[in-house]
Amino acid sequence: MKMQSFDTNTRRYATGYDGVARLLHWLIVLLIAAQFVIGWTMPDIHKGTLPEGLIAWHLGVGATLIAAVVLRIVWRATHRPSPASVSPFFRVVSHITHGLLYLALVVVPLLGWANASSRGWTIKLFGVLPYPSISPTGSSVGHEMGDIHGYLAWVLLVLIGLHVAGALFHRFVLKDDVLQRMLP
Repeated sequence: MKMQSFDTNTRRYATGYDGVARLLHWLIVLLIAAQFVIGWTMPDIHKGTLPEGLIAWHLGVGATLIAAVVLRIVWRATHRPSPASVSPFFRVVSHITHGLLYLALVVVPLLGWANASSRGWTIKLFGVLPYPSISPTGSSVGHEMGDIHGYLAWVLLVLIGLHVAGALFHRFVLKDDVLQRMLP
């Protein structure tokens, strides 16, 4: 398939993802980076811990991440990019990796949300719009979701590493335009 491109200031851009998809992609990248930094530096959560300081920041960034991921999924479902010109093998690997990334981007925040709900904490988008509770306060299952949330966050980090490695492989080894499809 022929990929359309144009030159602006001698920089080449390949068609693929539109501006909204790229914006949401990079917003999610920033939010996840913030979540990992906050998650690694915030205090441990125990019974009776209040959602203050870095924990409150983690909840707020998480609420924003949930909204951004939902928007990204809706946008992706309704605005398909032109397919990349890659071999069938790389297309399958790409679909599997992206599918696992989307799954982790949904499951990890949902587990954190369930854990917060079980602690009686309200998650608010931009500190204003409250999300509903998705597990009862005091739920032992909701508390366990917090542990699983932490473990799966590491899985998400590995998937992100594979995603970045794949993009760099395309750029520096295959020397194709796959990486440029997501660059502004």
